[in-house]
Amino acid sequence: MFPLKDAEMGAFTFFASALPHDVCGSNGLPLTPNSIKILGRFQILKTITHPRLCQYVDISRGKHERLVVVAEHCERSLEDLLRERKPVRYPSYLAPEVIAQGIFKTSDHVPSEKPLPSGPKSDVWSLGIILFELCVGRKLFQSLDISERLKFLLTLDCVDDSIIVLAEEHGCLDIIKELPENVIHLLKKCLTFHPSKRPTPDELMQDKVFSEVSPLYTAFTKPASLFSSSLRCADLTLPEDISQLCKDINSDYLAERSIEEVYYLWCLAGGDLEKELVNKEIIRSKPPICTLPNFLFEDGESFGQGRDRSSLLDDTTVTLSLCQLRNRLKDVGGEAFYPLLEDDQSNLPHSNSNNELSAAATLPLIIRERDTEYQLNRIILFDRLLKAYPYKKNQIWKEARVDIPPLMRGLTWAALLGVEGAIHAKYDAIDKDTPIPTDRQIEVDIPRCHQYDELLSSPEGHAKFRRVLKAWVVSHPDLVYWQGLDSLCAPFLYLNFNNEALAYACMSAFIPKYLYNFFLKDNSHVIQEYLTVFSQMIAFHDPELSNHLNEIGFIPDLYAIPWFLTMFTHVFPLHKIFHLWDTLLLGNSSFPFCIGVAILQQLRDRLLANGFNECILLFSDLPEIDIERCVRESINLFCWTPKSATYRQHAQPPKSTSDSSGVRSSTPYFSTECPDPPKTDLSRESIPLNDLKSEVSPRISAEDLIDLCELTVTGHFKTPTKKTKSSKPKLLVVDIRNSEDFIRGHISGSINIPFSTAFTAEGELTQGPYTAMLQSFKGKVIVIVGHVAKHTAEFAAHLVKMKYPRICILDGGINKIKPTGLLTVPSPQI
Repeated sequence: MFPLKDAEMGAFTFFASALPHDVCGSNGLPLTPNSIKILGRFQILKTITHPRLCQYVDISRGKHERLVVVAEHCERSLEDLLRERKPVRYPSYLAPEVIAQGIFKTSDHVPSEKPLPSGPKSDVWSLGIILFELCVGRKLFQSLDISERLKFLLTLDCVDDSIIVLAEEHGCLDIIKELPENVIHLLKKCLTFHPSKRPTPDELMQDKVFSEVSPLYTAFTKPASLFSSSLRCADLTLPEDISQLCKDINSDYLAERSIEEVYYLWCLAGGDLEKELVNKEIIRSKPPICTLPNFLFEDGESFGQGRDRSSLLDDTTVTLSLCQLRNRLKDVGGEAFYPLLEDDQSNLPHSNSNNELSAAATLPLIIRERDTEYQLNRIILFDRLLKAYPYKKNQIWKEARVDIPPLMRGLTWAALLGVEGAIHAKYDAIDKDTPIPTDRQIEVDIPRCHQYDELLSSPEGHAKFRRVLKAWVVSHPDLVYWQGLDSLCAPFLYLNFNNEALAYACMSAFIPKYLYNFFLKDNSHVIQEYLTVFSQMIAFHDPELSNHLNEIGFIPDLYAIPWFLTMFTHVFPLHKIFHLWDTLLLGNSSFPFCIGVAILQQLRDRLLANGFNECILLFSDLPEIDIERCVRESINLFCWTPKSATYRQHAQPPKSTSDSSGVRSSTPYFSTECPDPPKTDLSRESIPLNDLKSEVSPRISAEDLIDLCELTVTGHFKTPTKKTKSSKPKLLVVDIRNSEDFIRGHISGSINIPFSTAFTAEGELTQGPYTAMLQSFKGKVIVIVGHVAKHTAEFAAHLVKMKYPRICILDGGINKIKPTGLLTVPSPQI
């Protein structure tokens, strides 16, 4: 959108016609209110941008089918040019074919063919009437009532020269005769009665009048969108006098922001559309007792109600005052509107109240999202970073770790997902019209998908759902449509309602990253592996809860499939999904496991106190989940989880790496480089699903163990050394081989508890020299190492039964470590 500049924001209201409450559609569902239909269709108007058109900004739905439209508003209009103070009479500008069409009403509330709406040629007629009024300096049809005006317009079909007839009717024939011939010719073109003979806007632009005028105006070229193959910098120009950029130190910086941003901040600063309209007496309240009928029949029919004039159309536009917003931002310095994008900058842009902003960054997310000054700074920063995408991709990731401003969420998610290229051309090339077998299931699912949301429940929302889902199905012939894909699509469609191509591109990037092969026709092996790894994660982080759920038979298959198949979009409303996915998109494909465990931990007390039946009932209607707490705990769980503990052989294959050293780099978890690690000789090996299911604790790779032990290899098969970084031990390695094998070579810092003597007949840990050390590491990562996989799995299961958290097994056992030269041998005693 364009900057606000010297324009203002205005609001006007109207009512949509109400539908009967006791009538359902052909699908058996209640009819969609007309206000919701209008709200959905209105969205496309927000995409029409031009420097010589007022910008539509927003539409909101109130009670009793009331709609309020917000748009760019200029006090000076064509009426001012005519020196008159009356509102425009819209019927006077209607084209004859629109009048002849009449008012369309459906009968019996059943779908029927709608007449074609007025099109571009109808607008050409309206333009002709406006030009005629400007030429003669007066309004047309002022002496006629509405019905007479419409009749008069229809009679123009019978005349040879409509311009002369209009001029004679309004006593301005002398003025018309004095007009230049090219203007008369233009008016005749515009006011051609039959639309088939009337020129289109493109054809009208070829008229000599416009060819003479157009050089006086700079041609408007719509800027290239963020995700396109066109160069966004191709048409950049600098002012001839660079000093003009900073000549006025007291510039109105807010006016340089887009009208969309200004309106968003206006709402945050306490702006209330309904209150503004009430103050101007556009909305008038009426005491309920005054709306009662004089008498009422048993069947509900009422009589004697006076017509409520407050529901009549009033096209008055109320100017929205920005005083409250400007007062709220009075302490924000000019430098905050133009932040420097240096790589070493702090998370927050500088301003005169930077201390307050730093304090705000520590507040709960819901408070930060309602803080006007904080959001202004975040919006400006993200706007600058996104305009530099993909060059500034790393900084977008860095700032997204703090938070993502809601206004910029759609584009930011696309950047985090790595969307690039000519997405519109790709989307347009997909056949979304030819019927396919999946159509029926899509039609059934859409009316049940997040229909509490007004935008997604609108007919326009349903149509967009249908196109995006069908585009995904058609463009992925190796995959199939599963129920839940509609829920997965919902967040992307909501955030990019006017950009289906971007919604499709985001969805297409999201699924292979987090749901690779989940939508195969036979996905049982993928789902079963995923749920098994999730069970191991529960045991790893909360062994007590894991033991209880396994004892009562409440396994993840009974409740977690909808969680992961829809990435929680089937479980939570959209506003919670936005906050959850803001963090999810910063993690790799294993992060959903941590979200699942965090949800269980919020329900922990109730789960531990109940049996199977009660748990089933609990999950049939999931209790309220604190999403901010869930996100916070998910991050903590994610950081405690070794990277290879969530390895899945059916996950998306990692990208190849040029590093052949055998040891991966220590990449931060939440960063732009947070993919699943590439496979090396020390990576985890795939095992049969049944073997995986038999193990309570997860396996970790040799490379993870090396990383967590902070060991470095000075050369292949050379002596290992500890890293110089001083820190407390991150983990304890428990070697369960017999003492003779342990002495021959073991991992530095490990302890030896032979499996054969580790536990008593009752399953208790045998007291020994290292029992106290094992107890002291309870709560930290404990890795079980041996040379028999069955023994290490049993040892780990015993510790889980004893409620030891963060227990894992070294994949491949000690034999995986031997070739690295990392085993140490005790010095011989002299």
